[in-house]
Amino acid sequence: MMKKKSISASKASLVFFLCQMISALDVPLDLSQPPTITQQSPKDYIVDPRENIVIQCEAKGKPPPSFSWTRNGTHFDIDKDEQVTMKPNSGTLVINIMNGGKAEAYEGVYQCTARNERGAAISNNIVIRPSRSPLWTKEKLEPNQVREGDSLVLHCRPPVGLPPPIIFWMDNAFQRLPQSERVSQGLNGDLYFSNVQPEDTREDYICYARFNHTQTIQQKQPISVKVFSMDSLNDTIAANLSDTDIYGAKPVTERPPILLTPTGTTSNKVELRGNVLLLECIAAGLPTPVIRWIKEGGELPANRTFFENFKKTLKIIDVSEADSGNYKCIARNILGSTHHVISVTVKAAPYWITAPRNLVLSPGEDGTLICRANGNPKPSISWLANGVPIAIAPEDPSRKVDGDTIIFSAVQERSSAVYQCNASNEYGYLLANAFVNVLAEPPRILTPANKLYQVILDSPALIDCAYFGSPKPEIEWFKGVKGSILRGNEYVFHDNGTLEIPAAQKDSTGTYTCVARNELGKIQNEVQLEVKDPTMIIKQPEYKVIQRYGHVSFECIIKHDSTLIPTVIWLKDNDELPDDERFLVGKDNLTIMNVTDKDDGTYTCIVNTTLDSVSASAVLTVVARPNPPFDLELTGQLERSIELSWIPGDENNSPITSFVIEYEDGLHEPGVWHYQTEVPGSQTTVQLKLSPYVNYSFRVIAVNEIGRSQPSEPSEQYLTKSANPDENPSNVQGIGSEPDNLVITWESLKGFQSNGPGLQYKVSWRQKDVDDEWTSVVVANVSKYIVSGTPTFVPYEIKVQALNDLGYAPEPSEVIGHSGEDLPMVAPGNVQVHVINSTLAKVHWDPVPLKSVRGHLQGYKVYYWKVQSLSRRSKRHIEKKILTFRGNKTFGMLPGLEPYSSYKLNVRVVNGKGEGPASPDKVFKTPEGVPSSPSFLKITNPTLDSLTLEWGSPTHPNGVLISYILKFQPINNTHELGPLVEIRIPANESSLILKNLNYSTRYKFYFNAQTSVGSGSQITEEAVTIMDEGKMAMASRQVDIATQGWFIGLMCAVALLILILLIVCFIRRNKGGKYPVKEKEDAHADPEIQPMKEDDGTFGEYSDAEDHKPLKKGSRTPSDRTVKKEDSDDSLVDYGEGVNGQFNEDGSFIGQYSGKKEKEPAEGNESSEAPSPVNAMNSFV
Repeated sequence: MMKKKSISASKASLVFFLCQMISALDVPLDLSQPPTITQQSPKDYIVDPRENIVIQCEAKGKPPPSFSWTRNGTHFDIDKDEQVTMKPNSGTLVINIMNGGKAEAYEGVYQCTARNERGAAISNNIVIRPSRSPLWTKEKLEPNQVREGDSLVLHCRPPVGLPPPIIFWMDNAFQRLPQSERVSQGLNGDLYFSNVQPEDTREDYICYARFNHTQTIQQKQPISVKVFSMDSLNDTIAANLSDTDIYGAKPVTERPPILLTPTGTTSNKVELRGNVLLLECIAAGLPTPVIRWIKEGGELPANRTFFENFKKTLKIIDVSEADSGNYKCIARNILGSTHHVISVTVKAAPYWITAPRNLVLSPGEDGTLICRANGNPKPSISWLANGVPIAIAPEDPSRKVDGDTIIFSAVQERSSAVYQCNASNEYGYLLANAFVNVLAEPPRILTPANKLYQVILDSPALIDCAYFGSPKPEIEWFKGVKGSILRGNEYVFHDNGTLEIPAAQKDSTGTYTCVARNELGKIQNEVQLEVKDPTMIIKQPEYKVIQRYGHVSFECIIKHDSTLIPTVIWLKDNDELPDDERFLVGKDNLTIMNVTDKDDGTYTCIVNTTLDSVSASAVLTVVARPNPPFDLELTGQLERSIELSWIPGDENNSPITSFVIEYEDGLHEPGVWHYQTEVPGSQTTVQLKLSPYVNYSFRVIAVNEIGRSQPSEPSEQYLTKSANPDENPSNVQGIGSEPDNLVITWESLKGFQSNGPGLQYKVSWRQKDVDDEWTSVVVANVSKYIVSGTPTFVPYEIKVQALNDLGYAPEPSEVIGHSGEDLPMVAPGNVQVHVINSTLAKVHWDPVPLKSVRGHLQGYKVYYWKVQSLSRRSKRHIEKKILTFRGNKTFGMLPGLEPYSSYKLNVRVVNGKGEGPASPDKVFKTPEGVPSSPSFLKITNPTLDSLTLEWGSPTHPNGVLISYILKFQPINNTHELGPLVEIRIPANESSLILKNLNYSTRYKFYFNAQTSVGSGSQITEEAVTIMDEGKMAMASRQVDIATQGWFIGLMCAVALLILILLIVCFIRRNKGGKYPVKEKEDAHADPEIQPMKEDDGTFGEYSDAEDHKPLKKGSRTPSDRTVKKEDSDDSLVDYGEGVNGQFNEDGSFIGQYSGKKEKEPAEGNESSEAPSPVNAMNSFV
C-alpha cells in the first residue's frame, strides 16, 4: 500500500500570486496617498474583564495619518481619561483595566478614523463587551425517583454568560458520565434518558459550565436519581399492603418512541449563510429508538453533512440558501415510530459581490468605484466620503453617484478622497474603504534588478514586473538582450505585469527584460530564469509485514538537480518520528529495530528542496501471535457434555485461524493439560464431550499464521458424576516367558477413563479348542498377570474387563495368545547345494514338522564357512557366516563365495526361543574364476635397448594360473602411442628381460594373469631406456653452434617468446584458464580402449573411463617402481539377513549382487577374455 504526491513550490506561489492579483496595485509609500486601514479589532469584541482592553486601529498613508475615535457615535476624547492611551504612530487604544479600571465602564461601540490631507478612512463599528461567567442560582433539587424503563430528563439550565458556556456532565470524581444511544446530552445541555435502567441509580449527576474567556468552570448541585426495578417495587408494595389488597406494579413493558425534544410535530429554524446548521431530535422509548434524518424533496448535501450524538444531531456546515427546506427526523423501535419536521430558513447577512477597490488616476482621467453586495434580505447600499455621508460631503464636480457606483470624470488633484461603502440588512453590515488618488507619475519598476527566479521543469514560471505609474503604464516583455517582444500562446501576461510561462522547459532559461512606459516616461528591468530538474523518488518505500521484535527497513532513494540541496524527512502517520533510538534514519533509508505493536502505521518519506517537494508512503503492519482469549464461560452443564464460550484476544494484525481447547483433570492428573479439540477461528463457542468422574478445567489457545498464543486463564472447574467404565483395556496380549507359563499384559486405563473410583481389572483365560471353563481373577493397579503350569506353546483365549465401584465395563473382545515356547527338536533334512558360478550357490532343504518347532516359526539359518582354497594348501582361520531366511522357506542363495574353494554348510530351524539342532555338514566346491591383478610390477636395469621386468603373482589366483600376458608400446615426445607388442609368459616365471628396444625411448607396459576361465585385471607401468653415449660424443664433435652469433640471437628470441608465453599462462591461470593436461593424459591411454579413426587407422581421442587413467593421480610408478593392489572382498549385501543380505519370500535374491571391484589402472574392460592388439597402430607416428 503506497501513496506518492509531489508539490511544486512554483505551483504554490502561483496560487498566492493569483490571490494578490485581485487587489489593485499598491501606491509606493514615498508618493502622496490617502489613508488605508490595515488592521482593526473584530466587530464583536468580547474582552476579558481582568485584563487591559486593546482596541486595534492601524493605517498607512502619505503623509502619515492622524487618528481619532468615536464612542457610541460621539467623539471620544482620550486625553480626558487617564486609563486610556493611544500607541505612538498608531491609532490603537489601550484601556488600563489592571490598574483600577472597570471593563464594564468601557462597554460601547467604538470607531476609528485615520486622516491626512488627502482624505479620511474609518474602521468598522467595534462593539466592546466584557465576558461574563455568573454563578449558578441556588435551587433546591428534589431526588428523581423513576421506574425502570421510563424516560428521564435532567435539566442543566446554566447561567447566561458571555459568550455562552460549554456544558458537560461529570460525577464527583470528575469523570465524564458515559453516553450512548440511550443516554445523551442535548444541545441545550440537558441530559436525556430514553429509558432508565437500574445501573442509572446514582447521587452525583453534576452539570458543569465552562466559560473559556475567563478560564472558569461553574458547577451545578449534584442531582440524585433512583431507579426502581419492578421486582423491588412489587416487594415494597406487598410489604405495605394487607393480604386482601389486590395490587402490584406492572412489569417493565416495551413502549413505542415519543420525542423528548423538539416537542410537537413541526418547528422552525433560522440560520445564517456560512454558519453551521445543527438540528436535534431525542426520543424516549423501550427498546431505545434509533434516529434517522431525511430532507423532504431533496438529498442531504454530500461532503457537508455529519451526524453527531449517536445520530441524534444533524450537522450541516457552511450552509447556503440552497439548504433551506424541511428536514424530518424519524425515531423508530420495534413497536413503532414517530417523527418531527423542522422547517429551515437560511438568511444571509450582507456579503460582497464586488467590493470597491482603490483607484489611482492621473489628472483628466475617468474612473468608477463599484460596491455590490448581496444578502437575505437584500442589503441597502450607502456611500460616505472621508467618513461623512456623501449627501452632506463637500461637492466634487467630477463625481456622480449612481446607486452602487460612483462615476468620476476628468478628475483633478483635489478629487483625491477616501470613500466608504456600507451594505447592511437586519443581520449585519459590511463596510469597505476605497480611495481615489489623483497623481501624475512616470513609470517605475518595483521588482529588484537582476532578480533570479528558479523553477522546476514543466512547472509554471512566474516572473514579476511589479510597477507603478500614473497614468497606468503599459508592460512589454523581451527575452535576451536583443530579443523580440514576447507574444503567443506559450506565455500568459497578467495585469500586474507578471509574465507566466505555464510549463517551463530547459530552453526557457535565460534573461528576461520587462519594459514599462506611459506618456510621462519609460523604464526597463532585467531578471534571470533558471529551470531545474525535478526531484524524484526512484526507489519508494514498500509495504512491509514484520513480526514483533524483528527489524524492518524502508528505502527512499532520490534523484535531484545537482544544484539543489535536498532534505529528507520521515514521518509516521503524518507526524514526527517517535523520539526513540530504535529508529535509525540513514542517507536513503529508515530502519526500525526491535519492532513493537506501536510501530504499526504509515511511514512517509518527504524530500524537500527550495523549489519542490515529493513524498512517498508505505504501510508497516506489525504481526504477532494473538493475545490469549479471555472471559471463559461454562454453560449448559450436562453429565456428558458442556458448552464453553470465550472472547478472542487481539489478533495482532494476523487473523486467528483456529482455537485449541485443552482440559485439565484436577482429580487424576492435576497440572497436566491435554488436547481436547480444535475449532475454526470464526467460532467462539464449542460443545465439548465429557467423561464421567473427571474434575474438568478448560483453557483456550488462539492460533494464527505467526504461532500460538499463550493459554487463556483456566475456566471454572466442573466435576462430572461417576459411572460404569465405558471401555476396556487395550493392547491385550498373551505371550509365555517360560515353556510352562502364560503372561497376560494390557494397557491400563487412564484416570479419566475409569469413570469412577475403585478401578480394577477382571482377567479371564481358557485353553483354545478345549472344552474348558473360563478361569478369572480380579486385580488392581497392575497391567500384567502370569498364569503358571501351562503346557508348552498352546493357544489360549484371553479377555480383560474393567470394573469400578459402580459396575463393569461392556463385555470385552477375546484375543488369542500362546503359552511359552521351547527350543525346536528337529533339524532340517535333505540339505542340497547347487553351485551356480564361482561366487554364488543355492541351498535347498526340507521343512521340519510344525509340531517339532514348539513355538512360532521365525525362519531358517544357514551357517557356511570356507574350509580351504583349492589353489593353495595353506590353512587359514575358519570364519563362519550366517544367513537368515524368514518364514517357512526351503531354499536360499549364498553369495560372495570365493572361487576355486571348498565350503561346508548346515541348516537350523529358528523359533522365538532360539535355534534347533543343526543338519549334518554339507561340503561343496566353487569352480575357478579369473585372477586378480599381479601383486606388483617392477621395471629395473634400464640399458640402451633392454629393460628388466619383475612381478608378483596375484593375491587371489581364483584358480590355476596358466600364463601371464605382457603388452607394451613406445610413447614418443608428442605423447603419441606406437604399435602394441604382446608377449605370453609361462605362469611359473616371475621376471623377464626385454631386449632389442629403442634407446632413449619411453615404453608403456600392460600386465595381467590368466586362468583357464580368462584374463584377470591388468597392471600398468612406464619406463625409459637410456641414451646412446656414442651419438652424444658425435654431437659434441660437430661445430659448436652455441658460439655462433645467429644462434645466440635465435636463442634470445626464443627465450623472450617463452617468457611472454609464461606471463600469458600465469594470467590465464589466475583467471581460471584451462590447460591441455587432458591431452597429455590421453597420450598414455590403454591402447585397447582407443578407437581407430576410420580414415587413416590412427588413434582417436582418449576415452576418459574410470578404469583407464594411467597418468592421473599417481599414474607414474613410485620410487621402487612397484604397483600394489588391495585384496578383493566379496560382498554378501542383499542376499539374506544376518551378515550382509536378505532374500524375498520365495528365497530369490534381492537386488543385484556386486563384489568390490578393483580399479585397474589401464584396463577398461573387465572381460575374462585376453586383450587383443587388434587396434594397435600399423606404424608409429
